[in-house]
Amino acid sequence: MTERETQDDIEYGRNVLEAEARAVRDLVPLVDAAFPAAVALLLGCGGRVVVTGVGKSGIIGQKISATLSSTGTPSLFLHSGEAVHGDLGRVLAADVVLALSYSGGTEEVLRLVPVLRKIGARLIAITSTRDSQLGHLADVTLCVGRVEEACPIGLAPTSSTTAMLALGDALAMTVAHRKHFDRASFALFHPGGALGRSLVTVGEVMRPRAEIPTVGANTTVADAIRAMRLPGRARTHSAVVVVDAEGALLGIFTQGDFTRRVVEDRSVLDGPVSAAMTRNPRVVRTTDLLADAHRLFEKQRFNVLPVLDATDRVAGVLEVQDVLEFGVAL
Repeated sequence: MTERETQDDIEYGRNVLEAEARAVRDLVPLVDAAFPAAVALLLGCGGRVVVTGVGKSGIIGQKISATLSSTGTPSLFLHSGEAVHGDLGRVLAADVVLALSYSGGTEEVLRLVPVLRKIGARLIAITSTRDSQLGHLADVTLCVGRVEEACPIGLAPTSSTTAMLALGDALAMTVAHRKHFDRASFALFHPGGALGRSLVTVGEVMRPRAEIPTVGANTTVADAIRAMRLPGRARTHSAVVVVDAEGALLGIFTQGDFTRRVVEDRSVLDGPVSAAMTRNPRVVRTTDLLADAHRLFEKQRFNVLPVLDATDRVAGVLEVQDVLEFGVAL
């Protein structure tokens, strides 16, 4: 490849990006009163949002459907060509159909409209203009305008599909905003990925109080050590939590505390655990992010942290090994 060809490729690639960016910029003033009408339809949808289209528009529709589903709006994608061969049975009267066709004259999409009317589903169109066939038939029409494709022959869907995708994202995100979709909701729908793991809370991973040793302030150190041992097993807990009669945290007594105390004075075994425990230990709460607790473990070199609930009572403990085994994403 010559230097001239290299520069030409760079220039052409930049022109494509500029054309697609321009398509999105030009879309901004086209967001008018039809947009909140479409948002209202989706917010009031008692079923699912059924996204449909064919070709490149259909591929964009699949992404919009996935975005809706992952942000709290149940959605499925229905290929327009398959729909007219039986898959329209998936559409219910309570559904809202979001149909994508840049030209507004896609035959497979238009053939769905009379049946959708019989079913009773509402119809939102994303198309070029309201003057298109689909634009006239829809309950609400969102327009991307006439877009110049970023293609050597000006035909391959490029800038137009970018604009449709951007408008679909704007619609999905506005609906999520109106639904007050939050970090906890996001984590609920993304349990398997790094994003979801980064939003998991301490309460989801901690060892609950029913499964951890707790003792009173007057328990002897020897009995506190015995309480660390799991019944019938060789493995021990790394700490016991010291609580009062109401379950409020008084302190924590760890294996490290025990080792340091016994080295200094073996008679500590017969004394109360309150004299040997760590008072006012660092704590985390059930609603704290596990990723934040992980950072605390790494920074302070803790192995175990008491976990408090909303009433400041002991809800459990979080051990560093539990965090590492879960695989929290930082």
